[in-house]
Amino acid sequence: MTEKVEIKPYGGAAGGWGSVKSLATIGRREQSGPEVLRELTRQNKPDGFQCVSCAWGKPEHPHPAEFCENGAKATAWELARFRVTPDFFKAHTVAELLGWRDHDLEQAGRLTHPMRYDQSSDRYVAVSWEEAFTDIGAKLKGYDPTKAIFYTSGRAALETSYMWQLLARMYGSHNLPDSSNMCHETTSVGLKACIGSPVGTIQLTDYEHCDAIFYFGQNPGTNSPRFLHDLRSCAKRGVQIIVFNPLRERGLERFTDPQNPVEMATNSSTQIATQYHQVKAGGDIAAILGMIKHMLALDDAAGGTVLDYEFIAQHTKGFDGVAAKARETNWDEIERESGLTQMALEGAGAIYARSKAVICVYGMGLTQHRHGITNIQMLVNLMLLRGNVGRPGAGFGPVRGHSNVQGQRTVGITEKPELMPLDQLARQFDFEPPRELGWDTVAACEAIVGGEAKAFLGLGGNFARAVPDTATMEPAWRELDLVVNIATKLNRTHLWPGRTTYLLPCLGRIELDRQASGAQTVTMEDSFSRIYGSRGRATPAAAALLSEPAIVAGIAKATLAPNPKADWDGWVGDYRLVRDEIEKTWPDLFARFNERLGTPGGFWKGNHAAHREWKTGSGLAEFNVPETLNGAGFEDGEDRFRLITLRSNDQFNTTVYGYDDRFRGIKGTRDVAMMNRQDMTALGVVDGETVSLVGAYGDNADKRVGGLRVVPYNIPRGCIAGYFPELNILIPIAHHALESHVLAAKSVPVRVEKT
Repeated sequence: MTEKVEIKPYGGAAGGWGSVKSLATIGRREQSGPEVLRELTRQNKPDGFQCVSCAWGKPEHPHPAEFCENGAKATAWELARFRVTPDFFKAHTVAELLGWRDHDLEQAGRLTHPMRYDQSSDRYVAVSWEEAFTDIGAKLKGYDPTKAIFYTSGRAALETSYMWQLLARMYGSHNLPDSSNMCHETTSVGLKACIGSPVGTIQLTDYEHCDAIFYFGQNPGTNSPRFLHDLRSCAKRGVQIIVFNPLRERGLERFTDPQNPVEMATNSSTQIATQYHQVKAGGDIAAILGMIKHMLALDDAAGGTVLDYEFIAQHTKGFDGVAAKARETNWDEIERESGLTQMALEGAGAIYARSKAVICVYGMGLTQHRHGITNIQMLVNLMLLRGNVGRPGAGFGPVRGHSNVQGQRTVGITEKPELMPLDQLARQFDFEPPRELGWDTVAACEAIVGGEAKAFLGLGGNFARAVPDTATMEPAWRELDLVVNIATKLNRTHLWPGRTTYLLPCLGRIELDRQASGAQTVTMEDSFSRIYGSRGRATPAAAALLSEPAIVAGIAKATLAPNPKADWDGWVGDYRLVRDEIEKTWPDLFARFNERLGTPGGFWKGNHAAHREWKTGSGLAEFNVPETLNGAGFEDGEDRFRLITLRSNDQFNTTVYGYDDRFRGIKGTRDVAMMNRQDMTALGVVDGETVSLVGAYGDNADKRVGGLRVVPYNIPRGCIAGYFPELNILIPIAHHALESHVLAAKSVPVRVEKT
């Protein structure tokens, strides 16, 4: 289907009637029936199901409609009436489906039967569950377990994730990459080193007590729209919201609450940002250092009353080094690297200096850079200056993406042996788990490209589409000996089969999961480290579907030797038994796990840094001196730009709901390059002209994406923006954050070629 392309500025606020119209459109497209409307009333409620989209917190006292535009799209998408049956694959070869767009593949509908790829006909053909499990198990037994990858997407529940990591470790594999490797692993590494906590320190209720929010590199209007309600409430009571983001994002400018009759009737809105600073991609280190420099000057002028020296002396180390770095760095360098003026940074620093309780919000605009760890360290430096950690209304609020991506790490989805209580696991299940460092996402990609990996088992997700350098990854994928994909819908990863490939369809979280003991509840963890129960009630898409735990158990029983302590059948029959095992593995985090599932607003697993207990090597919160002010990891050149890959308003991760990016005024296409007008003039390109983006550094120097329409946009000079995952081909596998290995997708070196 050809979309009508229309590009013009969007004049409305985030939310409002634009959201209502968008939901109506998706409802018609998915042919949503009464069941979808019924389920929306249960979404994010204590007795309902937890949204399959983002990981934003669920309030103790929810709104009547506790869902956002993207959450409603995700629900309609999962409960769509369309089906991908064995007859669908009889009608379409894999080669043909490779020509379909990402949207159209998933739009085909829910998978209904287990399938195996048949190379001779280039089609998927139906098989029985028993046949699939038996063959998968037989093949896994023939591999070196350290050459098998067990990937997890961010949607799988805690119960499934725990069973998955146990399957991998009992098999002998320590390769447990997950979607956190692609987004917030920088938080897990950076925050933990600085304050001893790998996750955010605040609770949702802290937004009721802060008087300032410093907001870096996260777009709530597209990525976490329910957050807009909390930002609106903060703005209404006078909280200063200081935004640092390269693009002007409508959700950070103004918001019309669809649940507010007055705002809807009058088409009015609430201003969100008090100050909006369009920092250059990779310029956040310099911007934060500029604020610190100004804070020191204010403190000098005020006789040492601006900084919290008591907190610094009692709880931190390394302050003198950071202070010296800020004082000696000149403003010319700070302005050049940040793309912001001294006056702008002093204005932001002045608000921080007089604020009593500050929350620091950030997203992948900080984590997905070559020097992403330094970005996080600089945020910590800023927050420690005035003791803005471990007290009401103050702390770190990283916004996670997928609904349970943080929780999966909590229950053992990690390639790092030091993050898992392996001795306890060994005692609990009477086996010796592997204790070496496994493959994260980058290492898994390198192993696939290098031919070292033999098997890839994916618990959800769209791995081959989400990773960098897809032009290299896709043909290498075909050399894998075994590929197993557990999924609800068809996506592009499924169209790159290995020598043996299975497509195993599962129940969705919104659907009724009835097992031997009755209807089941699953659990997940949000961005605030709170854990919720979730119970589906919708009619399953097909009778042949198995639950994710049942599929994991089926593979485990076919692969592993019998172990009386691993009761796979019992766990499938009653998920409470899985939660009992989770509690045994982490008794402090999951005490009385089953009893607390219905807690309104979830139950908190705790956070030492929130109580000013610093689980670092020094026992203190640590300042860190930046070694560079350039977060991008490469120097600007005369024709080298910093590409920022991003989502559209009609997208969640690799799932493309449609081809409209309402807030950015782009309709009917995703093939665009958003550019600064002055850069366009310098290059001699005009609005609507077609160009190619070409890799301009290191391993991506020969990669290109053509057919991109130039769109003039309010973006800093030297930066270009375009859509993920289509532009992932331009990101080298080696272009990732140091230490955390998160792909550096927010500052990719490219040049522009006129077509």
